[in-house]
Amino acid sequence: MSLHRLTEIVIGVPNVAETADYYTQFGLTPADVTSTYGEQAPAPGTDAEHRFATVDGGRQLRVRHSRQRRLLSLGVGVDDPDDLDRIATSLAGIDIEARRDGDRLAAVDPATGLQVAVSVASRIQQAATPTPPYNAPGDMERPGVRAPAILRPDPVRPRKLGHVVFGSTDQAATQRFFTEGLGFKVSDEAPGLASFLRCSTDHHNVLVQQAPVGFLHHTSWEVDDVDEVGRGATAMLEGHPERHTWGLGRHYIGSNFFWYLRDPAGNFSEYYSDIDCIPDDQIWEPGVVAGEKSLYSWGPPPPPSFLQPDDLAELMTGAHDDA
Repeated sequence: MSLHRLTEIVIGVPNVAETADYYTQFGLTPADVTSTYGEQAPAPGTDAEHRFATVDGGRQLRVRHSRQRRLLSLGVGVDDPDDLDRIATSLAGIDIEARRDGDRLAAVDPATGLQVAVSVASRIQQAATPTPPYNAPGDMERPGVRAPAILRPDPVRPRKLGHVVFGSTDQAATQRFFTEGLGFKVSDEAPGLASFLRCSTDHHNVLVQQAPVGFLHHTSWEVDDVDEVGRGATAMLEGHPERHTWGLGRHYIGSNFFWYLRDPAGNFSEYYSDIDCIPDDQIWEPGVVAGEKSLYSWGPPPPPSFLQPDDLAELMTGAHDDA
């Protein structure tokens, strides 16, 4: 696969400073703050753009101002310029115009207005995390020693941006844009409702769901293991119980451990670990999924606000007013 990762996402929120502080606490590393007006200093918390980096993926999140919360753009990495030529040809085949600028190709999904920028980028290199010894029935791997996970002193730091989930008013058309146009692969799907798409060896990097309005549902950030999922969420909830959304649990599709929190703008953010990997397309058979139970293997049931965000009606009302 010439596609190999998500490079970055840009999200728009009405409360930039508050949201930026949340993602700093979430464990992302602030990179810089810039003004959208060049030399003119932005009003505090309004027009400043905040950038954040992950441990392995570099700068992968930008937060900027918009009247409503939304996903503004998504970046995808490819290996070389020839990949951009092939993608431009594929997009033209489905009547999507692409703009080429050196080692970068930009196109817009007509159904959502989402801009996707495909660029030549280095592949993520991740050092393996040593597996801690586990005591299991009949297998005492850690005799006389406390579990290392409970002694970890450092705050949780996401290793990379794993996937993004967003709604489309025409799910089939958006899926076609990503698969036939950009070259994403289908991992699993609920026809007409949702599709799990990948541009890397991870089970999914984009999930497109049918929705009454295009909106950002959640972003998902990889951590080392289930203890980091729990540690990260626990730290985020200290003094902020309102951030809790859903977890701890394990998904059925993708198999990953999860815990979802809510940022101050209303977007969900997920800590995850141990997702299914698909290094060879030939050994994976996409499945057809259905029903709420397909969302999780174990854990608490998803709250109604996760399946249908509380501000969905507001987003629908203001969908044509945002700029």
